[in-house]
Amino acid sequence: QVQLVESGGGLVQPGGSLTLSCVAPGPIFTIMDWYRQAPGKQRELVAGFTGYADSVKGRFTFSRDKNTINLQMNSLKPEDTAVYYCHARYTDAGFVDHDYWGQGTQVTVSS
Repeated sequence: QVQLVESGGGLVQPGGSLTLSCVAPGPIFTIMDWYRQAPGKQRELVAGFTGYADSVKGRFTFSRDKNTINLQMNSLKPEDTAVYYCHARYTDAGFVDHDYWGQGTQVTVSS
């Protein structure tokens, strides 16, 4: 079982910054990206190789180095408060996708 290890969440004031990191041991994953889920809302894709959610464009920066991904979050807003999840997809030799999720890291933006 692949264990994705996330770090970097916490409490920050509006306008502040945080950086999330995720390390995925194992084979090189086809896709790695960040999702988030706020209370009472569906999990949504925040950033990855396909780009950014409209709500975070210009404020968040996604980066990847092999099986490590980071999410630099600037100008944070209260509406960015959510549990952030690292997601990784591995496609095997039979073209079957295997999806893995981190345990989630809480980001709270509040004064």
